Amino acid sequence: MAKIAELESAEKEKMKDKVNKILKHGCNVFINRQLIYNYPEQLFADAGIMAIEHADFDGIERLALVTGGEIVSTFDAPETVRLGKCDLIEQVMIGEDILLRFSGVLLGEACTIIIRGATQQIVDEAERSLHDALCVLTATVKESRIICGGGCAETAMAVAVTKAAATTPGKEAIAMEAFTRALLQLPTIIADNAGLRLCSTGERTKGCPQRRQYTTGLNMDKGELADLQAQGVTESIRGERQVLQSAVEAAEMILRVDDIIKAAPRRRTEDRGFC
Repeated sequence: MAKIAELESAEKEKMKDKVNKILKHGCNVFINRQLIYNYPEQLFADAGIMAIEHADFDGIERLALVTGGEIVSTFDAPETVRLGKCDLIEQVMIGEDILLRFSGVLLGEACTIIIRGATQQIVDEAERSLHDALCVLTATVKESRIICGGGCAETAMAVAVTKAAATTPGKEAIAMEAFTRALLQLPTIIADNAGLRLCSTGERTKGCPQRRQYTTGLNMDKGELADLQAQGVTESIRGERQVLQSAVEAAEMILRVDDIIKAAPRRRTEDRGFC
């Protein structure tokens, strides 16, 4: 029993030394990825420091980024460690989950989005939609050039391809006309997704580039054509380019597969050799 008590005393001394090293950093909140035992937690409480345990890896990485702090694994050089800052840490309850909210962080651009839904399918769909929106936003930040949405770009490209097809001889002109029809389908799909019953949307938007310099498109609120540049309806040119490239690559792949399927089978010659 005496040896067990000696081991416990030595373990407590090690914990106390480590806590003292942490206290020398001058922080008032200590966040740990692992479990904090009762004795160190009591030492933190006596020193007036909030101790948070079991922080998830991704969460603490983001927290260090937005608070301007630094993640450390050793505490021997407190003068070289950069501490994070925030105005308020509070415990909030969302549904049946209890969470810690950090507000007033040093980099105020960061935020946490909580998605809730009646079923897991609804939550997954909302998460995918949010992820797509964030990807478009990221692409816009990386390449700030934008174009008008609502089918403006597709209609302008269709008009340009139509003009080029008129001066292109041979079968290439037929392929270009098919590409034009595919581009004009995009405004119709946009209207269908919005639940609008627009007749011949492609025909209505086809003349827009000549009339209003490539800024006229579909107004989803009123179900009519409008100047989308004035209304602030824009999209990333990088995202639009990627959509077109992916669509063209998919169409080329389908055409190649169709050619392979429709090709006549290779004629086989009778093998007259000996086994």
